[in-house]
Amino acid sequence: MLLTDRTAVVYGAGGSIGGAVARAFAAEGARVHLVGRTRETLEAVASDIKDAEVAVVDALDETAVEEHLARVGDIDVSFNLVSRGDVQGLPITDMPVDAFLAPVINGTRANFITARAAARRMAERGSGVVLTLNSGSAHGSPMMGGTGPADAATDSLVRNLAMELGPRGVRAVGLWAAGIPETLTVEKLGKVNPDLNEAAIQGILDHLSSLRMTRRNPTLAEITATAVFLASDHAASITGTFVNVTGGMFPG
Repeated sequence: MLLTDRTAVVYGAGGSIGGAVARAFAAEGARVHLVGRTRETLEAVASDIKDAEVAVVDALDETAVEEHLARVGDIDVSFNLVSRGDVQGLPITDMPVDAFLAPVINGTRANFITARAAARRMAERGSGVVLTLNSGSAHGSPMMGGTGPADAATDSLVRNLAMELGPRGVRAVGLWAAGIPETLTVEKLGKVNPDLNEAAIQGILDHLSSLRMTRRNPTLAEITATAVFLASDHAASITGTFVNVTGGMFPG
């Protein structure tokens, strides 16, 4: 198994992608810590994972994150998948300031706090992997509000972390993933845009697939398999970059 005896902390583990990644890490032998803000969703994921640890922690709270990792001890993999509060479907010229800035502020803060806390501990031991994910919208995506600037901040953070931490044995890698059919439900997207229905979502998926080199949208299984690979020693030479799991929608 690729992650035997590794300790992985997954932030946002109660979500669709976070839960799937946590299960995949556990299936490859990792000891998984499920972190999020809602115990019920975390417990639901934990029921599928033997010996999973659950912690209700707000990734925006610096003290809470540090205290939790102090209890975890040695950490090999940190993956931030927390929701940022993105608001989409409106032209930027019609978007309220707070709606535009929410993902930029929340996403940058959460990624910085969790990455810094993990990287400090990893650097002391001389090994570890900091993972993150965004949609790749920094390259330009209309009607996405603050998602593009938030993604750009994450992209830059990962690359700078990699440059600073590489000499100390720590890698920083990201995944670009957008338009995963299993995660685009009316219930979830309704929190972003209440006017969306099933037909509209299918239209979005069809449009996204038409933009991809592969002409198909990525599956959740493909996302988790890539995350496992990047967290493993098989990817020991990969750092400071984003792996494009969008089917070639954006330039690498």
